[in-house]
Amino acid sequence: MLKRLVRCGMAAGAAAVVSGGVWLAAQEPVFKSKVDLVVLSFTVTDSKGKYINGLKPADFKITEDGIQEKMATFAEGNRPAMQVMADGSLKPLTGALAEAAGEKGADSTAADAFVGTNVFVLFDTSNFMYKGFVYAEDAIADFIRGLDRADSVALYTFSRNLSRASSLTHERNEALLGLRKSVAGDDTALYNGLLLTLRDAAKVPGRKVVIVFSNGPDNASMVAPDDVRAVAEDEGIPIYVISTNDVNKDAISSSVFRRITSRTGGKAYWAKTWQKQVEAFESIREDLGNSYTVTYYPAPNPNEGFRKIDVQIVTDTGKRYRVRSRPGYRPKAY
Repeated sequence: MLKRLVRCGMAAGAAAVVSGGVWLAAQEPVFKSKVDLVVLSFTVTDSKGKYINGLKPADFKITEDGIQEKMATFAEGNRPAMQVMADGSLKPLTGALAEAAGEKGADSTAADAFVGTNVFVLFDTSNFMYKGFVYAEDAIADFIRGLDRADSVALYTFSRNLSRASSLTHERNEALLGLRKSVAGDDTALYNGLLLTLRDAAKVPGRKVVIVFSNGPDNASMVAPDDVRAVAEDEGIPIYVISTNDVNKDAISSSVFRRITSRTGGKAYWAKTWQKQVEAFESIREDLGNSYTVTYYPAPNPNEGFRKIDVQIVTDTGKRYRVRSRPGYRPKAY
């Protein structure tokens, strides 16, 4: 699991957790962790956007700042992660590596941490969502029902404050119940809510993504969007954004959404209608099912700043395939 030290200053009035799963105003929080194992998820497509499946570890070359990295584990889609041997062959994930990946005592349980995806859905319930609230709930519900059986899902809602409607679970009905209990709020503190969701996701071993469903403009956050983006980038958590706003109506939010998603290996969608929202969720579900996830222990590197990650397909001599992943991370420890 990628563990990352993050210090993110939030002025008084930023969100913090209290009993009942609701985040309310509090003092400045400090987030701490450390980089041990890098988790990297990416997709491979051809020139027409079709997913390329069936590739093996030997097909890839992963570098940080030009330094080649040795893969520790490899997984495709929602299949269990496999340990990558010196000769490039694969074997079940067990032993110390499984414990490192899952941070649990039992090997079999630790290995299970790298099966499926931990999906955190962040639902905007601010006053900007009043008109399409019911339709948005239906689109999210359809997405949750259609997730792979191996996936876990958590449902968070936010307006000015963040609430855990449903903790991470394999039980779809539990997540759907939390969704149906959502209540529309007032102002929008999207980036506060996203930062705190990332903090929760970072504690979970294995592969995880955050999906933001929002109308757009943030008018109440105490943190800058690029600070939140840097946290997701360093933690290796792809962010997907589905905006119900018009892409041209709020140029600032649209630019931020593009930057946050592209820099973390996710995607941004603009979907004003229920049908477009359903299509966006379906696209995300396909992305999750067709992604590759690898882990590796970084080779010695004097660079303590931003390290550029590059994923090459060495067997693609014609350069026909395209890789989408996060561009890098910062391995700073405090």
